[in-house]
Amino acid sequence: MTSGNVTRPRGGLADKRRAILAGALTVFARDGYTRASMDAIAAAAGVSTRTIYNHFTDKTELFQQVIRVSAARAAEAQIAVIDRHLHKVTDLEADLVDFGRAFTAPTAAEHAEHFALVRQINAEAGHIPESVIDAWQETGPLRVRRRLADHLRRWADQGLLRVADPDRAALHLLVLITAGAGPRSGPVDEHEVEATVTSGVHAFLHGYRR
Repeated sequence: MTSGNVTRPRGGLADKRRAILAGALTVFARDGYTRASMDAIAAAAGVSTRTIYNHFTDKTELFQQVIRVSAARAAEAQIAVIDRHLHKVTDLEADLVDFGRAFTAPTAAEHAEHFALVRQINAEAGHIPESVIDAWQETGPLRVRRRLADHLRRWADQGLLRVADPDRAALHLLVLITAGAGPRSGPVDEHEVEATVTSGVHAFLHGYRR
């Protein structure tokens, strides 16, 4: 028995699992959880439905794994933006505006399917198992908010902000700078994004600046 005979199946299984997750992300982002079919996912992944069931028990388990993996990737990108822009403060307002611009940018390009999936989740939350919603929140949005809260807590310790609850303050900041980042039928209006981020930072500092 050659080494190739030993290693190929392992690589093949891993490749197929990745293909299934990628195909499922495309279909779930397009059709949502309820309307997505395993046949459509199999076609998008280039595998048979039998192969999908060899890796995942049912559509619910597959959806949960898709949102976990997708949310983790998006969260890593957003946390990198948070750390890059907020690790050091020179001008509180200007630094927050720069952060806001950068934070809203990743919702386009490489994470477009993830945020399309998030919109689908929000639209049909009542039809998605609560455990799946919880897994998504814990892997993605809550993790990002905690990292932002860590920076706001540090700024409060330095006397720059007046923050009693860093987690709530982080939520306020995220809501304010992303207020206009909903579904769009046309191209993003950069002037609108700039205005949203700038006014959101102003509102945040009005409530939290020491």
